[in-house]
Amino acid sequence: MMSKIRVTKEFTFEMAHALMGYDGACKFIHGHSYGLSVTVMGEPVSEENNPKLGMVIDFGDLKKIVKSNVVDVFDHALVLNSNTPKDSFNQSTELFKQVIFVDYQPTSENLVMDFAKRIQKDLPDNIKLFSLRLRETATSYAEWFASDN
Repeated sequence: MMSKIRVTKEFTFEMAHALMGYDGACKFIHGHSYGLSVTVMGEPVSEENNPKLGMVIDFGDLKKIVKSNVVDVFDHALVLNSNTPKDSFNQSTELFKQVIFVDYQPTSENLVMDFAKRIQKDLPDNIKLFSLRLRETATSYAEWFASDN
């Protein structure tokens, strides 16, 4: 039996959000430079003639999955709770083309759960999502672990 190995790829993106009903400054639209670490687990490919020999997953393949499901969706977007009053937005203007309304409060904790679902659906069957770390600031992050869920 081969060893289970974890591999991690890191991503960065810019995103704005506002926390509806929050009792502090984060109730206002503001942005962060997010860092997302995606760790997957599996057994390295052992077939001698496989071009991916020795890899759990090609980092390029993992990058495609995370970029298409998370980074390309959320980068430079404004993410708001879908219950946010929309009368203050004219979504026909260029300024509001990248507004995403989500059915949750867009905290790091809720975003990381959403990202886990988005990434898991496109991983190969033999690769399991192990954990995500979403860094909102230099000193603050939220983590999701498959073993907890």
